[in-house]
Amino acid sequence: MARPVIGIIGNHHLINDQYSTHAGGTMNSEAIAEVAGGLPLVIPADPRFVCVKELMEVCDGFLFTGGRPNVHPEEYGECATEAHGAFDRARDAVALPLIRACVERGQPFLGVCRGFQEVNVALGGSLHPEIRDLPGRMNHRMPPDGTIEEKFALRHTVSFTEGGPFHRLFGAVEVMTNTLHGQGIKRPGARVVIDGHAPDGTPEAIYVKDAPGFTLSVQWHPEYRAAQDPVSRPLFEAFGAAARAWMKGQRPVSVAEVA
Repeated sequence: MARPVIGIIGNHHLINDQYSTHAGGTMNSEAIAEVAGGLPLVIPADPRFVCVKELMEVCDGFLFTGGRPNVHPEEYGECATEAHGAFDRARDAVALPLIRACVERGQPFLGVCRGFQEVNVALGGSLHPEIRDLPGRMNHRMPPDGTIEEKFALRHTVSFTEGGPFHRLFGAVEVMTNTLHGQGIKRPGARVVIDGHAPDGTPEAIYVKDAPGFTLSVQWHPEYRAAQDPVSRPLFEAFGAAARAWMKGQRPVSVAEVA
Protein backbone atom coordinates (compact mmCIF):
# COMPACT_ATOMS: atom_id res chain seq x y z
CA MET A 1 0.00 0.00 0.00
CA ALA A 2 1.35 3.43 -0.93
CA ARG A 3 2.37 5.68 1.91
CA PRO A 4 1.70 9.41 2.07
CA VAL A 5 4.78 11.46 1.28
CA ILE A 6 5.72 13.66 4.23
CA GLY A 7 8.07 16.53 3.48
CA ILE A 8 10.48 17.02 6.37
CA ILE A 9 11.78 20.58 6.38
CA GLY A 10 15.56 20.27 6.53
CA ASN A 11 18.17 22.49 8.14
CA HIS A 12 21.39 23.87 6.73
CA HIS A 13 24.60 22.50 8.27
CA LEU A 14 28.31 22.88 7.68
CA ILE A 15 30.32 19.68 8.04
CA ASN A 16 33.83 20.37 9.37
CA ASP A 17 33.07 24.08 8.97
CA GLN A 18 33.46 23.68 5.20
CA TYR A 19 31.00 21.36 3.50
CA SER A 20 27.48 22.77 3.12
CA THR A 21 24.60 20.33 3.61
CA HIS A 22 20.85 20.13 4.11
CA ALA A 23 19.89 17.53 6.70
CA GLY A 24 17.10 16.21 8.86
CA GLY A 25 17.41 14.37 12.17
CA THR A 26 17.06 10.60 11.94
CA MET A 27 14.46 10.59 14.70
CA ASN A 28 12.21 12.75 12.50
CA SER A 29 12.33 10.16 9.73
CA GLU A 30 11.76 7.36 12.22
CA ALA A 31 8.67 9.06 13.64
CA ILE A 32 7.23 9.66 10.17
CA ALA A 33 7.99 6.17 8.82
CA GLU A 34 7.34 4.05 11.90
CA VAL A 35 4.53 5.93 13.68
CA ALA A 36 2.84 8.22 11.15
CA GLY A 37 3.14 5.56 8.45
CA GLY A 38 4.49 8.02 5.91
CA LEU A 39 7.33 8.12 3.41
CA PRO A 40 9.85 10.64 4.80
CA LEU A 41 11.31 13.07 2.29
CA VAL A 42 13.90 15.57 3.57
CA ILE A 43 13.44 18.93 1.85
CA PRO A 44 16.34 21.34 1.23
CA ALA A 45 14.77 24.46 2.74
CA ASP A 46 16.19 26.97 0.30
CA PRO A 47 14.14 28.88 -2.30
CA ARG A 48 16.94 28.43 -4.84
CA PHE A 49 16.03 24.75 -5.05
CA VAL A 50 12.34 24.40 -4.18
CA CYS A 51 9.14 26.42 -4.34
CA VAL A 52 5.90 26.19 -2.41
CA LYS A 53 3.77 25.09 -5.36
CA GLU A 54 6.12 22.23 -6.25
CA LEU A 55 6.34 21.03 -2.67
CA MET A 56 2.60 20.96 -2.25
CA GLU A 57 2.24 18.92 -5.42
CA VAL A 58 4.89 16.37 -4.39
CA CYS A 59 4.04 15.99 -0.70
CA ASP A 60 0.87 14.99 1.13
CA GLY A 61 1.88 16.64 4.39
CA PHE A 62 4.76 18.47 6.05
CA LEU A 63 6.75 18.18 9.24
CA PHE A 64 8.18 21.55 10.24
CA THR A 65 11.10 20.43 12.38
CA GLY A 66 13.17 21.94 15.13
CA GLY A 67 16.53 23.50 14.39
CA ARG A 68 19.23 25.55 16.04
CA PRO A 69 18.78 28.67 13.84
CA ASN A 70 15.83 30.85 14.82
CA VAL A 71 13.24 32.65 12.71
CA HIS A 72 14.68 36.05 11.85
CA PRO A 73 12.91 38.78 13.91
CA GLU A 74 12.48 40.90 10.79
CA GLU A 75 9.77 38.38 9.88
CA TYR A 76 7.71 39.77 12.78
CA GLY A 77 8.80 43.39 12.57
CA GLU A 78 11.64 43.47 15.11
CA CYS A 79 15.37 44.09 14.90
CA ALA A 80 17.88 41.31 15.43
CA THR A 81 19.88 41.31 18.66
CA GLU A 82 22.53 38.99 20.07
CA ALA A 83 19.82 37.32 22.15
CA HIS A 84 18.03 36.17 18.97
CA GLY A 85 20.89 33.79 18.13
CA ALA A 86 21.65 32.35 14.70
CA PHE A 87 19.31 32.54 11.70
CA ASP A 88 18.48 30.67 8.49
CA ARG A 89 16.85 33.14 6.12
CA ALA A 90 16.61 30.52 3.37
CA ARG A 91 14.47 28.29 5.59
CA ASP A 92 12.35 31.30 6.56
CA ALA A 93 11.75 31.97 2.86
CA VAL A 94 10.44 28.43 2.30
CA ALA A 95 8.74 27.50 5.56
CA LEU A 96 6.70 30.63 6.27
CA PRO A 97 4.88 30.88 2.90
CA LEU A 98 4.48 27.08 2.85
CA ILE A 99 2.69 27.18 6.21
CA ARG A 100 0.35 29.91 5.01
CA ALA A 101 -0.42 27.96 1.83
CA CYS A 102 -1.12 24.76 3.78
CA VAL A 103 -3.46 26.58 6.16
CA GLU A 104 -5.42 28.02 3.25
CA ARG A 105 -5.57 24.79 1.27
CA GLY A 106 -6.14 22.38 4.16
CA GLN A 107 -2.97 20.37 3.52
CA PRO A 108 -1.86 18.77 6.81
CA PHE A 109 1.26 19.76 8.73
CA LEU A 110 2.78 19.20 12.15
CA GLY A 111 5.01 21.88 13.69
CA VAL A 112 7.75 20.98 16.19
CA CYS A 113 9.83 23.46 18.24
CA ARG A 114 11.17 25.89 15.60
CA GLY A 115 8.32 24.66 13.41
CA PHE A 116 5.86 25.61 16.16
CA GLN A 117 7.41 29.08 16.21
CA GLU A 118 7.29 29.28 12.40
CA VAL A 119 3.54 28.64 12.45
CA ASN A 120 3.05 31.52 14.86
CA VAL A 121 5.23 33.91 12.84
CA ALA A 122 3.72 32.83 9.51
CA LEU A 123 0.32 33.92 10.80
CA GLY A 124 1.49 37.28 12.09
CA GLY A 125 2.72 36.46 15.60
CA SER A 126 5.98 37.34 17.33
CA LEU A 127 8.54 35.58 19.54
CA HIS A 128 10.45 36.22 22.75
CA PRO A 129 14.18 35.83 21.98
CA GLU A 130 14.98 34.19 25.34
CA ILE A 131 12.26 32.70 27.53
CA ARG A 132 14.50 32.17 30.56
CA ASP A 133 15.14 35.92 30.82
CA LEU A 134 11.46 36.68 31.44
CA PRO A 135 10.28 37.13 35.05
CA GLY A 136 8.84 33.94 36.49
CA ARG A 137 9.86 31.72 33.58
CA MET A 138 11.92 28.57 33.82
CA ASN A 139 14.87 27.64 31.63
CA HIS A 140 13.39 25.70 28.72
CA ARG A 141 16.71 25.15 26.96
CA MET A 142 18.30 21.78 26.32
CA PRO A 143 20.80 20.77 29.03
CA PRO A 144 24.27 21.65 27.66
CA ASP A 145 25.82 18.37 28.77
CA GLY A 146 24.81 14.74 29.07
CA THR A 147 23.63 11.93 26.84
CA ILE A 148 20.87 12.19 24.24
CA GLU A 149 18.62 10.42 26.72
CA GLU A 150 19.36 13.04 29.35
CA LYS A 151 18.86 15.95 26.94
CA PHE A 152 15.52 14.64 25.69
CA ALA A 153 14.28 13.51 29.11
CA LEU A 154 10.80 14.53 30.27
CA ARG A 155 11.21 17.73 32.25
CA HIS A 156 7.89 19.50 32.79
CA THR A 157 4.15 19.16 32.41
CA VAL A 158 1.98 20.73 29.73
CA SER A 159 -1.65 21.49 30.59
CA PHE A 160 -4.29 21.60 27.86
CA THR A 161 -7.67 23.27 27.48
CA GLU A 162 -10.34 20.86 28.64
CA GLY A 163 -12.21 19.52 25.64
CA GLY A 164 -9.67 20.95 23.18
CA PRO A 165 -7.99 18.96 20.42
CA PHE A 166 -4.89 18.06 22.46
CA HIS A 167 -7.01 16.93 25.42
CA ARG A 168 -9.10 14.78 23.08
CA LEU A 169 -6.04 13.39 21.33
CA PHE A 170 -4.09 12.46 24.46
CA GLY A 171 -7.06 11.61 26.67
CA ALA A 172 -5.57 13.80 29.41
CA VAL A 173 -5.53 17.48 30.33
CA GLU A 174 -1.91 17.24 31.47
CA VAL A 175 1.10 15.35 30.10
CA MET A 176 4.86 15.28 30.64
CA THR A 177 7.16 16.55 27.87
CA ASN A 178 10.79 17.30 27.16
CA THR A 179 11.97 20.86 26.57
CA LEU A 180 14.80 22.01 24.31
CA HIS A 181 14.01 25.56 23.23
CA GLY A 182 15.16 29.07 24.03
CA GLN A 183 12.52 31.13 22.25
CA GLY A 184 8.76 31.10 22.59
CA ILE A 185 5.54 32.82 21.59
CA LYS A 186 5.29 36.48 22.57
CA ARG A 187 2.21 37.53 20.60
CA PRO A 188 0.05 34.82 19.04
CA GLY A 189 -0.61 35.17 15.34
CA ALA A 190 -4.05 35.70 13.85
CA ARG A 191 -6.13 32.53 14.31
CA VAL A 192 -3.37 30.88 16.38
CA VAL A 193 -5.04 29.25 19.38
CA ILE A 194 -2.78 28.48 22.35
CA ASP A 195 -4.18 25.20 23.64
CA GLY A 196 -1.42 24.12 26.04
CA HIS A 197 0.93 25.79 28.54
CA ALA A 198 3.95 24.85 30.65
CA PRO A 199 3.65 25.48 34.41
CA ASP A 200 5.34 28.89 33.98
CA GLY A 201 2.78 29.99 31.39
CA THR A 202 4.93 29.39 28.31
CA PRO A 203 2.77 28.37 25.30
CA GLU A 204 3.49 24.75 24.35
CA ALA A 205 0.67 23.61 22.03
CA ILE A 206 -1.19 25.48 19.31
CA TYR A 207 -3.51 25.04 16.37
CA VAL A 208 -4.98 27.33 13.70
CA LYS A 209 -8.59 28.29 14.34
CA ASP A 210 -11.05 27.35 11.60
CA ALA A 211 -8.33 25.93 9.33
CA PRO A 212 -9.74 23.24 7.03
CA GLY A 213 -6.84 20.83 7.69
CA PHE A 214 -4.58 19.39 10.41
CA THR A 215 -2.52 22.19 12.01
CA LEU A 216 -1.39 20.90 15.41
CA SER A 217 2.01 22.19 16.55
CA VAL A 218 4.00 21.70 19.75
CA GLN A 219 6.95 23.45 21.35
CA TRP A 220 8.52 20.23 22.64
CA HIS A 221 10.18 17.43 20.61
CA PRO A 222 7.73 14.52 20.20
CA GLU A 223 9.93 12.85 17.58
CA TYR A 224 12.19 11.47 20.34
CA ARG A 225 11.19 7.83 20.96
CA ALA A 226 7.91 8.55 19.21
CA ALA A 227 6.95 4.89 18.92
CA GLN A 228 7.29 4.31 22.67
CA ASP A 229 6.16 7.63 24.14
CA PRO A 230 2.42 7.70 25.04
CA VAL A 231 2.16 11.39 24.07
CA SER A 232 4.24 11.31 20.89
CA ARG A 233 2.61 8.23 19.38
CA PRO A 234 -0.99 9.53 19.14
CA LEU A 235 0.25 12.87 17.84
CA PHE A 236 2.17 11.30 14.94
CA GLU A 237 -0.58 8.73 14.32
CA ALA A 238 -3.16 11.51 13.97
CA PHE A 239 -0.87 13.44 11.64
CA GLY A 240 -0.30 10.32 9.56
CA ALA A 241 -4.03 9.69 9.29
CA ALA A 242 -4.58 13.25 8.05
CA ALA A 243 -1.81 12.83 5.46
CA ARG A 244 -3.29 9.53 4.22
CA ALA A 245 -6.68 11.16 3.83
CA TRP A 246 -5.06 13.93 1.78
CA MET A 247 -3.18 11.39 -0.39
CA LYS A 248 -6.46 9.59 -1.15
CA GLY A 249 -8.16 12.82 -2.16
CA GLN A 250 -10.53 12.74 0.79
CA ARG A 251 -11.86 15.77 2.62
CA PRO A 252 -9.12 17.32 4.80
CA VAL A 253 -9.05 16.24 8.45
CA SER A 254 -9.59 19.37 10.53
CA VAL A 255 -8.47 20.00 14.09
CA ALA A 256 -12.10 19.71 15.21
CA GLU A 257 -12.07 16.06 14.06
CA VAL A 258 -8.91 15.08 15.95
CA ALA A 259 -9.77 12.61 18.69
